[in-house]
Amino acid sequence: MTVDVALLLANGASTLLLCGLIWTIQVVHYPSFHYVTPERFTHFEAFHQRRISLLVVPLMLVELTSAIALLGYRPEALPGLWALFGVLLVGLIWGTTFTLQVPLHNQLSAGYDKKAITALVAGNWLRTIAWTLRALLVLWGIGLVMMGDGAPT
Repeated sequence: MTVDVALLLANGASTLLLCGLIWTIQVVHYPSFHYVTPERFTHFEAFHQRRISLLVVPLMLVELTSAIALLGYRPEALPGLWALFGVLLVGLIWGTTFTLQVPLHNQLSAGYDKKAITALVAGNWLRTIAWTLRALLVLWGIGLVMMGDGAPT
């Protein structure tokens, strides 16, 4: 397997895992914040932040690193804009994570706040859509490579 194909597969695996995770968070986990009692909420939020980081930090780092690397080591079967669009989506995800989600989680660390939870769910749609687009992009890219001259052997 060549380096470019290995990068594509690492990027695809991390993106697909993150896409599934973000849909679970969006549809189930974040809305469930409303059902945690105010007395337990700070403990719940701390638990959430510790545990979710164990999942998302390594995957997001693999996704980011491989997306950037694909700018220079892209399989020939993929158009140049494919890699650029992928990096732009990763930038959108990281940007919204650190400008929207992290500040809201910091606010929730102080206690239950219905408006903050509502904003968390609403703002997370940006990441959910971006990761869904990334998943479609990487699946399309893997399909192109498998059908083209750069198919993994």
